[in-house]
Amino acid sequence: MRFGFLFGEVFTGLRRNVTMTIAMILTTAVSLTMLGGGLLAVRIADKTENYFLDRVEIRLYLTDDISAADLECSKEPCQSLMSDLKKTGGVVSVQFVNSEEATKEATEVTFKGQPEMLDMIKDTKFPASLRVKTTDADQYQQIFPTFDTRPGVKQVRNDKELVDRLVSIFDGLRNAAFGLALVMALAALMLIANMVQIAAFTRREEVGIMRLVGATRWYTQLPFLLEAVVAAIIGSVLAIFGLLVARPMVIDRALGQLFDSNVFPQVTGDDIAVIALTIAPIGVVFAAITAYATLRYYVRE
Repeated sequence: MRFGFLFGEVFTGLRRNVTMTIAMILTTAVSLTMLGGGLLAVRIADKTENYFLDRVEIRLYLTDDISAADLECSKEPCQSLMSDLKKTGGVVSVQFVNSEEATKEATEVTFKGQPEMLDMIKDTKFPASLRVKTTDADQYQQIFPTFDTRPGVKQVRNDKELVDRLVSIFDGLRNAAFGLALVMALAALMLIANMVQIAAFTRREEVGIMRLVGATRWYTQLPFLLEAVVAAIIGSVLAIFGLLVARPMVIDRALGQLFDSNVFPQVTGDDIAVIALTIAPIGVVFAAITAYATLRYYVRE
């Protein structure tokens, strides 16, 4: 009987303040969607960083004369460079790639399926290089000053710089999404507080009668709290649905080619599920806390 009364009161309250209820549901949905987008950007950034850091190489590009004359790194100074690199702490492996192999990699792997880029590099003579795998991507800080000025070395490059630039893109998206989520969250919290106050005011006579016949304050205020929670649950479901729709219609369309070419790791259903399991409880808990605080400090009857 009591549960029937509670659910009836919740339904009545949501229906009586239908415009404010809809506004609160939509505001909650938008704020949680923004929060989910920010969390998804963080997740993509972390996956991208981990994805590339496992493949990061330090590359020592050799001068043109060595690239042309030494095709197997069997002569000086290439041989000494390789030997010294292998002796350097933290170095896992050193691979020599001659000019012909570098050209083949660029045309058949790196720029495969990109006719404009292939046309641009068709007359390019790629230098030979020593590719160094290390246990730590930050090992570049030790290798660069040691080998940058060595004879035969044209340039020392670190793939980690590219990884950092890629990750910074998602960091910017994350900050923008979190900023919008914060603004929308404040709007949602204020709507929740207003809805609870209006609901309590419109039913003040009913609550007064219930208190006179012995109902506890908690029992009379519980329907108002549940109204906020129900609205937050609906808003959370809409936010999750929004993320599910955004994956094929926005994310895959914008980054699909980069996913296919393994520039970025794929955004999977598991990623969306993790985000959903994060934002839904946040929306419900904050709605409940806001409603409780409103009842505690603004509604005295």
